[in-house]
Amino acid sequence: MSRMPRLDRRTFLRSAGVTALFGAAGAKGASATGVERALLQIAPDRYDFDAPFDRVGTDCTKWDGAIAEFGNSIEVGMGIADMDFPAPPCVTRALAERCAHENWGYLRMPSSYRQAIVDWNARRYGLEIDPDTIELTTGVHVALIAAMHAFVPPGSRVLLTTPVYSGFYSDIRFARTVAEESPMRLVDGRYQIDFDDFERRARRANVFILCNPQNPTGNVWSMEDLTRMGEICLEHRVVVLADEIHCDFVSSGHRYTPFASLPNRDIVDNSLTFKAVSKTFNLSAMKAAWYFSTNPDLLERVRSHTRTDLTTLGVVANQAALTEGDDWLDRLVPYLEANHDFAEAYVRDHVPHVRYAKAQGTYLAWLDVSDIVDEIGAVETAAAERERTSNDRTPEQVVQRWLAEHAGVFLSPGSSYGVGGAGRMRMNVATQRANIERALENIAEALA
Repeated sequence: MSRMPRLDRRTFLRSAGVTALFGAAGAKGASATGVERALLQIAPDRYDFDAPFDRVGTDCTKWDGAIAEFGNSIEVGMGIADMDFPAPPCVTRALAERCAHENWGYLRMPSSYRQAIVDWNARRYGLEIDPDTIELTTGVHVALIAAMHAFVPPGSRVLLTTPVYSGFYSDIRFARTVAEESPMRLVDGRYQIDFDDFERRARRANVFILCNPQNPTGNVWSMEDLTRMGEICLEHRVVVLADEIHCDFVSSGHRYTPFASLPNRDIVDNSLTFKAVSKTFNLSAMKAAWYFSTNPDLLERVRSHTRTDLTTLGVVANQAALTEGDDWLDRLVPYLEANHDFAEAYVRDHVPHVRYAKAQGTYLAWLDVSDIVDEIGAVETAAAERERTSNDRTPEQVVQRWLAEHAGVFLSPGSSYGVGGAGRMRMNVATQRANIERALENIAEALA
């Protein structure tokens, strides 16, 4: 496979023919009418996920945050979990239509928004939700924190199966609680729950944060796994907080099982489910999510710690996605799975220092970089830096910096995902395939 010339990232994008929508409409000098016209004329069926899309300069964390940390050497931002595609046309049109109204007074929450959530879950997953049990919130993070305030006294324990999403740790600290980590077992490249360890730790926890599909490993938990976890938590009076924010991204051959759909109703009644389409449609900045439960007591206890304060544009964008976004998503999911396939094959054939087994779900690749750790002496470098400074440097952070400086690639260090993250990096494949090729090619070249 021929290698791309080493161009700076912006030159690379321009050479591929990228034209931003607002640039086409006249950028900063465009009239509001001109921009609005450009937005409203987007065709609903033009989904080219390979088309380059330049996000630099928009203060996005994924690209601008990486450049702020490591400088202009960053050519490919593959870190934080959002996507490098334009919003679904239905979302852009809905926002443009609402912006044309030019008034931003207090929002009266439309009942159609909750109904859109109900219809989405019924249509996509056969999950029936009573709209009266849906509590709206600005994000899964704040909702999980509200649940911890409700069920976990300060200093008490929150059960996690690790490695797991790094944001859970910051939520746990904010709630003044303590992580109880149950390391998963790695068997033939796949993660499995160590149920003996899980049960031992459940005895001293108040809640369990379940991540399904699992971030960062990409596991999609089976009904049997979910039932066993649920049985243990029910027996030991541990409330299950099911974070299912990545549920719309599942690879072929696997199936997402909503925790609330399990046949044992006692298990379901011991849980709350937290969801959003912020990952699904790349709407994280719009700050809208929800949670629900079949147990009125659990629901009311969490509601007492929740203050719903959504923005008008957040509701407009999310409702448009929920009601009109199926076709866009149905075309996106196969593209992302093909990205996983491409990454797995490219790593196997061209990057001998890295190993990757295709994720069952999410758009995240959990890379084994233990050979890179050894190759660049990351353990020794981290130890020397810890001794010299007050920074608690990890070998994975050393790998992150080395890849940024030598390959121009930003990845997330595995150590931030708790026990089991050693020798790992997380890579986001929700981007143009050319970016994935460029990132992996740069890594291979830097290690050659």
